[in-house]
Amino acid sequence: MRCEYKDGMKVDYSGSLHITKGQDVNVYMKEGVIPANIRSELDRASANFSCEDIRKCANEVTATVGNRACIHE
Repeated sequence: MRCEYKDGMKVDYSGSLHITKGQDVNVYMKEGVIPANIRSELDRASANFSCEDIRKCANEVTATVGNRACIHE
């Protein structure tokens, strides 16, 4: 699922998670390393086509790992 927001944030969740916001945010998490609680929230939000809930997950991820991260292992 891909969501774009008025403030420029973009979230792409298709197994892996990619969050961007201009030059300020660039976070990538490979499918196998997304924490189970976040993954279940993302799956639920995708199933409900809820960009609002996807945004909440993205905010939680960036609050945890920061605005720049590439987690693939």
